[in-house]
Amino acid sequence: MRFGLIWSEVANGLRRNLSMVVSVVLVTFISLTFVGTAVLLQLQIGQMKTYWYDRAQVAVYMCTETDNCQGGAATEQTIAAVKKQLESPELSPYIQKFYFQDQQQGYEQFQQQFKGNQIADFVTPEMIPQTFWVNLKDPNNSAVLTETLSGAAGVQSVVDQRSYLDQIFSILNAASLTAIGIAVIMLVAAVLLIATTIRLSAFSRRREIGIMRLVGASNRFIQTPFIIEGVIAALIGSVLSCVVIALLVQFFVRDFLGNRIQSINFVSMEQAWLVIPVLIVIGVVLAAASANFAIKRYLKV
Repeated sequence: MRFGLIWSEVANGLRRNLSMVVSVVLVTFISLTFVGTAVLLQLQIGQMKTYWYDRAQVAVYMCTETDNCQGGAATEQTIAAVKKQLESPELSPYIQKFYFQDQQQGYEQFQQQFKGNQIADFVTPEMIPQTFWVNLKDPNNSAVLTETLSGAAGVQSVVDQRSYLDQIFSILNAASLTAIGIAVIMLVAAVLLIATTIRLSAFSRRREIGIMRLVGASNRFIQTPFIIEGVIAALIGSVLSCVVIALLVQFFVRDFLGNRIQSINFVSMEQAWLVIPVLIVIGVVLAAASANFAIKRYLKV
C-alpha cells in the first residue's frame, strides 16, 4: 500500500471539506467534554458518599417548649433516661461515640452556620432542641436507634443525617445523568456529522473512486483515506476536550474549590488522567466506525 498517496488523498479531503471538518472537531470536542465531566462527576459523587456516609450521625432531638410533644419539654430526668439507653448493653454495641449538645451550644452553632442570614435574628436559644449526636460503628444500623428511641419520653424525633445526604446526592446524580444525556445526543450528532462529511468528500471524488476501482484498487485502499480524515477530525476534538477536562480539574476543582471547601475530597488529577485516554478512544472509535459505514456505498461504483 502506497502511504504517500493515501496521505495525499487525506490532505486533499481535509482541505476540500474544511468547514465540515471544523464542525466535526467542535461537535466531538463538546460531546466528549460532557462525557468526561459526567464521568468525573460520578467519581466525585462516589468519593463523597464514601466519606460522608461513614461520618453521618444520628441526631436524637429532645422536645422543646415550642414542640407539640405529649409529655412537654424534655427534663433532666428524660435526658438522663435517653443517655442511659444509649449506654445500655442493647445499644452500646452499635455506637462508636455520642455527645450531648445543650440549647446554648446549639444556638451558638446555629448562629455561626447562618451568619448573615435574616433567619438568625428570629431564633432564640429556647427554640433550639437539646440533642444527642450519635456516631454509629456501622451507619447502616441507624434503624436500631430509630426504633428504640422514637416515642421515648422527651424525644421529639430521631433523624439519620444520611437522609439529607441522599437528597443532595440525588440532585448530583440527576445533574450527572443530564450531562450524560446531553453527551449521548452530541455523540450521535458527531457520528452523523462525520458520516455526512465523509459522504460529501466521497461524492466530490466519485470519479476518482470509479477510476481506482477500474484499475483494480482494493476496497481497503479506497476506504483508508476517508477513514483517516474522520479519525483526524475526531482526534483533534478529543484532544481539545481532554485539555479542557485537565484544566478544569486542576484550576477549578483542585485550586479554586479545593482551597475554599477543604471539607470535601475532590477528584484528583490522577483520576482525570484515567478518564482522558477513554475520551480519546471513544472519539477515534466512533469516527472510524461512522466513516467506514459512510464510505461503503461508494465502493460499488
